Amino acid sequence: MFSTTTTYRVRYSDTDQMGVVYYGEYPRFYEIGRSEMIRDLGYTYKELENTGVFMPVSTVNAKYHKPIYYDELITIETTLKKMPMARMVFYHTIMNEMKEVVHTAEVTLVFLSSETNRPVRVPEYMIRALEKMTDLE
Repeated sequence: MFSTTTTYRVRYSDTDQMGVVYYGEYPRFYEIGRSEMIRDLGYTYKELENTGVFMPVSTVNAKYHKPIYYDELITIETTLKKMPMARMVFYHTIMNEMKEVVHTAEVTLVFLSSETNRPVRVPEYMIRALEKMTDLE
């Protein structure tokens, strides 16, 4: 398993009139966590795309446990449980300032060739980076 954590201060623009994070903002929080995880592996999405590989979201399964409020400092924990092949499944756990789990999600991304728009295997350099930093199977 491989996990990273990222903190984020909830902005006013993330919330509705009641000061609660609007449900449509959560996918952006997942993206923040995923981007930082890939950065922790030594790469960026931009570098991945420059090699001709895109990673669009395929599925999202989310559960809202408790509300998140304006100006809260949240922690986004992003976890990989399995070595990716043609897709990568990220597990996101969002915690509030009291370290209570307020949201969980499972997000699947697929690796696509930018030339053919067809699925491809995870780039070898990403596999090597994951093998160095994790115990994924």
